[in-house]
Amino acid sequence: MRAVVATGPGGPDVLTLADVPDPRPGPGEVAIAVVATAVNRPDLLQRRGFYDPPPGASDILGLECSGTIAAVGEGVTDWHVGDECCALLAGGGYAELVVCPAGQVMPVPRGVSLEQAASLPEVACTVWSNVFMLAGLRQGEWFLVHGGAGGIGSMAIQLGRAVGARVLATAGSADKVARCSELGAEVAIDYREQDFVAVVEEATGGHGADVILDNMGASYLGRNLAALATEGRLSIIGLMGGTKAELDLDQLMSKRAAIISTRLRPRPVEEKTAICAAVTEHVWPLLADETIQPVVSATMPLAEAARAHALMESGESSGKILLTVS
Repeated sequence: MRAVVATGPGGPDVLTLADVPDPRPGPGEVAIAVVATAVNRPDLLQRRGFYDPPPGASDILGLECSGTIAAVGEGVTDWHVGDECCALLAGGGYAELVVCPAGQVMPVPRGVSLEQAASLPEVACTVWSNVFMLAGLRQGEWFLVHGGAGGIGSMAIQLGRAVGARVLATAGSADKVARCSELGAEVAIDYREQDFVAVVEEATGGHGADVILDNMGASYLGRNLAALATEGRLSIIGLMGGTKAELDLDQLMSKRAAIISTRLRPRPVEEKTAICAAVTEHVWPLLADETIQPVVSATMPLAEAARAHALMESGESSGKILLTVS
């Protein structure tokens, strides 16, 4: 099969299309003939040599895909050859064929094209598991989404509104701020021009954000804590702003707040299976009735993965970037 491989750690130019052996499904696994995959920030980190795949996972980039079942392993009864699907992967999506546990395979939501479905597994599973299963966002709560115009941010804004939360979002340009508003953010903040802590305080009448979804990590830790409401929950899912910061524990304790930090990719198959089941149950119906929609900013052939990585690194894209397999 053909797959995008990295010739070594480095910039987008290290990515090239090459012939590699076909993967074969083991017990409890399926092989998927890939129609499309999507670019995610962990792919960029792995390409640069900073984010190794979990033990046993493919070292080919790609954390999600859509396609059709090409083969099933021993013990798999819920999926059959030819079924259309999308899947949450630990790796291997930038290829014509990928293998993954059957529990991480999901049906294509009704009304969503097979190609567009590739934009959903990673963002839907990340947002649902962190914001709802762990942080417990509820109707009427204030929800602050950092990076609201990105792939995860776009899904988080829409899901927050869908459950009746009051959504605030940050973004880094006028166009992206406008996009956050279009997606359903009640308050959209240009972090280059505004202090999001002050905006959150004013918008919430001093209450603060009950849940914050953060992709920055260290550089935002102190301000996120300041922006949290009493009994607020800070969910950290990215480290774009670094890994180490000082924390005012007295402020954390005074607010009776919680800090949650997870990575989806290395979680055990059993946990990811449960997350995929929850997403299929709770998120897919919202896509079917168009309460929420996939947000795709660019689509290009798999052979142009380097260009897709450069586009994401430029910061000029909003939503997801898809790579299609002919």
